[in-house]
Amino acid sequence: MIRPRWEWALETDEGVRLDASLSPVFTTQFDAEQWLGEHWRSLRAAGAAQARLLGEGQQVTPTIVFRAP
Repeated sequence: MIRPRWEWALETDEGVRLDASLSPVFTTQFDAEQWLGEHWRSLRAAGAAQARLLGEGQQVTPTIVFRAP
């Protein structure tokens, strides 16, 4: 059985994709979304300004923009 693959495409303000190793690969959308909710601040500090959730390489949610509170 092939498991689904979910991962975050993290990008700068200019839309440049950051190193893919910043996001683990997940087997569920829920796990991917939970991870982003826990780590978005440190990702923002590392230069990420937005994130796109990819399911099997296709964007499956609207782009999420990180805004500092």
